[in-house]
Amino acid sequence: MATNAPERTERDITGLLNIAGHAMANRLAAALDEIDLTPRVQCVLIHALEADRTQIQLAALADLDKTTMVTTIDEMERRGLAERRQSATDRRARIIAVTDRGRAAAAEGQRIVDAVHAEALSALSPASRKAFLEALCTLADNRDTGPVRRARGR
Repeated sequence: MATNAPERTERDITGLLNIAGHAMANRLAAALDEIDLTPRVQCVLIHALEADRTQIQLAALADLDKTTMVTTIDEMERRGLAERRQSATDRRARIIAVTDRGRAAAAEGQRIVDAVHAEALSALSPASRKAFLEALCTLADNRDTGPVRRARGR
């Protein structure tokens, strides 16, 4: 049967990244679920442990919208993993402070994250792994966050 599809010059990079990302997200969610964490909570815990950060700063680092961030912090407070504290430099701002319980959960979660990543990357040789991670970081660091503009051809 004849096809009228245009010839592809490269494999569908977007599709491949989506498939790989979806698989990794599912693996990570299943592994963290064993210790009653989600990838989102783990991400926020790690970023909150790195420095005193507000909810807004953490949302930006975790790539979460405002509403999702509020519900995430509410859940973390309810579970005793973190608490909102008044900022020492801005009375209007709240710092998300990780509790001892949250610190322990983040450490265990990070061991799991590292194991899941190592398992996924084990299919690659050490040289390929290094090149893959460097390329992935380059793509992520150089993303255009602005709106997509398309030329209108007629």
